[in-house]
Amino acid sequence: MKYRKKPVEVEAIQYDGFHTGKLNNFCGDKIVEPVDGSPFIRTLEGDMIISKGDYVIKGVNGEFYPCKPEIFEKTYEKVE
Repeated sequence: MKYRKKPVEVEAIQYDGFHTGKLNNFCGDKIVEPVDGSPFIRTLEGDMIISKGDYVIKGVNGEFYPCKPEIFEKTYEKVE
């Protein structure tokens, strides 16, 4: 059997490597401030590092997770 991913709109921001305040505004208490230079986010699968250039996506159930830019750009397109 083959399946197609349902079209879904998500909210996301791209981390610029500097402004963790934007991440905090977007994700609330899910962001943990950087200890060694990179913040991390509490996800359903555990804590994950957010690297410069990564997108942080708010999923359909309100969960947050990071996504590498190459994957994000293959999977999502901007909604006008």
